[in-house]
Amino acid sequence: MTWTSSPPGTPVTDAVLAAAADRTLPAYLYDLRHLADHLARIRAAFDGVDAPIELLHAVKANPDPALLTVIAEHVHGLEVASGGELAHVRAHLPGVPLAFGGPGKTDAELTAALAAGVDRYHVESRHELRRLDTLARAAGQRVQVLLRVNLPTGFGGGAALTMGGMPSPFGMDPAEAAAATADLAELPGIQVVGVHAHLASGLGPEGCAALADVVLSWAAEFGRRHDLALREVNVGGGMAVDYRRPDQIFDWADYARRLAAVAARHPSLTVRIEPGRAISAYSGWYATRVLDLKPSHGEWFAVCAGGTHHLRTPAAKGHDQPVVVVPAEQWDHPWPRPSVTAEPVTFVGQLCTPKDVLARQVRLPGIAAGDLVVFAMCGAYGYNISHHDFLMHPAPTVVHLR
Repeated sequence: MTWTSSPPGTPVTDAVLAAAADRTLPAYLYDLRHLADHLARIRAAFDGVDAPIELLHAVKANPDPALLTVIAEHVHGLEVASGGELAHVRAHLPGVPLAFGGPGKTDAELTAALAAGVDRYHVESRHELRRLDTLARAAGQRVQVLLRVNLPTGFGGGAALTMGGMPSPFGMDPAEAAAATADLAELPGIQVVGVHAHLASGLGPEGCAALADVVLSWAAEFGRRHDLALREVNVGGGMAVDYRRPDQIFDWADYARRLAAVAARHPSLTVRIEPGRAISAYSGWYATRVLDLKPSHGEWFAVCAGGTHHLRTPAAKGHDQPVVVVPAEQWDHPWPRPSVTAEPVTFVGQLCTPKDVLARQVRLPGIAAGDLVVFAMCGAYGYNISHHDFLMHPAPTVVHLR
């Protein structure tokens, strides 16, 4: 075998070979033991510090029920961002604590959340706050709310994606959040218990902790200024996942120590973090087969079954997905097998678009038509964000390694 990323390990390799033998490729493979071990290390890092830090998981990263079941055993709750995610989680995990976030919540979604007993609402605007109050009072409830704020922090920090500090559909400007507090006397169905701010992604432990310090300091001052008895602050996720270096995992122990030091300056506040990609990315693989191998204007292309309609992440983020080649010995055709040795190869899918690229110019000792390829780091934002229906190819199968 030729590895251009870390080998996935014997259980994953065996599952890929079994799927190939059963002709069920392309397939997503989720290693639930790997995920549980990863989560146990994360939870141990936070349990090992003397600070009130709670761990949520963003369902949007991957709604696979088996993954969510494992994740729910190690976190304090799940964050959903739509009525569909809410119904999905309640169907599979009826007792898990939920936070409901995301812009553009409809009245139907809020009504469903009230019926489902959602624990926290991350409210994006004054209009949403008023609608939630009306619906909560009609349901005979008083709900606990975190105001989502878009802070002009001026924070750079090497973020891969910035979601705050600039014009954005996410959250409220500080002035709008202040105005929302003035509305509360007329909103008896609302209890503001905290602040939510997810401002950037792709940060290391130092950057995440520095951003959390900005958010916590602002929230504490905001609560004092508006006479709010705030109890918690959700500083979002944003932990770096580097697809170029799949062996370099975010240092959760370092982050826990740094975040605990920040939290110690605000002893009245419980800190919540809300990772998604960094939880499940490393526990999933996308496996397929090379259908064709051909040169074009001096470059080699491996055309694979499937493509970005199954795994949109590399096209969406503009990176090359780490790839593993598993040579296949069998060749059932009478003509010579297309192959290439010691040449860079670009891996593409079956779609009629030049954007259907999974990895570019991968340097390999050799590859041939019929070989298996396994893309690593596919446990988050894979099939669920992909454009499934373009060309109407079959969906991938899903294999859970237990």
